[in-house]
Amino acid sequence: MRKIISAMALLCALASDTEARTQHFSHGYAGRPAAWCGWYMRSQVGSDPGPEYNLARAWAHYGVNASGPTVGVIVVWRHHVGKIVGRENGQWLVQSGNDAHAVRTRPRSLAGAIAFRRAYAGI
Repeated sequence: MRKIISAMALLCALASDTEARTQHFSHGYAGRPAAWCGWYMRSQVGSDPGPEYNLARAWAHYGVNASGPTVGVIVVWRHHVGKIVGRENGQWLVQSGNDAHAVRTRPRSLAGAIAFRRAYAGI
């Protein structure tokens, strides 16, 4: 009896682990992809631009050129995207998803940014 209970507990643990990995690696707006900063940014603009914007670099073509950093602008790096929400002690505050596996707002260096984009008017 003890062996049966142990075997059932092991099977349940394996099933739970597999389910968690499957959810972690799912794609699409309803399911969060493994690298999800772009996916999160889709929820932060007025109208969802679509799943191609799950890729951070795609945001370099969203909206219109902002010509540099300012509050409210989307900042794009090669592998990350966020929104500038303020300044603190001379540093830009950026809110982004998938920052240490969470949504965070913190001072970030803008070094290496490839684009600063303003959302389309009316979006």
